[in-house]
Amino acid sequence: MMINSEKLGHILQNFVAGLSEIQGAAIVTPDGLSLSSALPPGMDEERVAAMSAAMLSLGERIGSELSRGSIERVLIEGEQGYSILMDCGQDALLLVLAHKSAKQGILQLEIKRIVAELKLIFN
Repeated sequence: MMINSEKLGHILQNFVAGLSEIQGAAIVTPDGLSLSSALPPGMDEERVAAMSAAMLSLGERIGSELSRGSIERVLIEGEQGYSILMDCGQDALLLVLAHKSAKQGILQLEIKRIVAELKLIFN
C-alpha cells in the first residue's frame, strides 16, 4: 500500500491548527528521514527528523538498560516547552512540539487521537 503524503500533510496541518499550544509536528521514519511535517518557520525538517531518530534510539537504550521495557513515548521538557516522540506504526514516529503552557491531559489525549489515526495508515 502506498502512503499518501498529501493525506499525511493534511492530518498534521489539522492537528497543529486544532490546538493553539501545539507549535509543530513531524512524521519521521525510525531511520531519521522526514515523511511529512508542519514545523515552525525556520526549523529544518531534515535536522528535526535526524534528531527524532536519535531521541528514539537513546530512549530505547535507556528503557532497556534500566529495565523499563519498551518505550511508549520520549518526552523532553525544556524552558520553552515540550518535545514528545511517539511510535505511530512500524515505520513511523510522530514528533510533537508543544508550548510550555499546554495542559498535559489535553495534550496527551490529542496526541493519542492523532497516533490512532496515523496507525491506520502505517499498519
